[in-house]
Amino acid sequence: VFTPKSMLRAVHACSDVEELASGRFQQVVPDTVVGEAKAVILCSGKIAHELREARAKRGADDRAIVTIEQFYPFPGQLLSDEIDRHGRDCKIVWVQEEPSNMGALSFLRPQLKTLVGNRHITTIKRYESSSPATGSSKAHKMEQETLIQLAFS
Repeated sequence: VFTPKSMLRAVHACSDVEELASGRFQQVVPDTVVGEAKAVILCSGKIAHELREARAKRGADDRAIVTIEQFYPFPGQLLSDEIDRHGRDCKIVWVQEEPSNMGALSFLRPQLKTLVGNRHITTIKRYESSSPATGSSKAHKMEQETLIQLAFS
């Protein structure tokens, strides 16, 4: 497992001593900041921290950010409960920083469709690619900013 170096010292990616001492692994990390939401943004990994930071900068307190930490076995009931907690009429958005032919989307799409029934799921991801990265830090930064902008639009 490789950890993105940018997260090693990031304050928002750290747990406090109390969480480490009395906490447990969470299959789904709930949004404890937002109650009723206009949209529930589902994601996994580093993008969750970037989305939370962007939400704070934008003052987008009507967007819940829920992180799926375990894909298999799929924590359907936990995720369903968390989505329902934010309102049955909220928009559901999946955000991943990987290209559309990589990452969790291909596995999660049928799981999410079963979970939410006929509700629409918006997906935000990079264009299909043979490589997981552009090879250019400027291009990557621009793509990342676009993903985050789309998540809050």
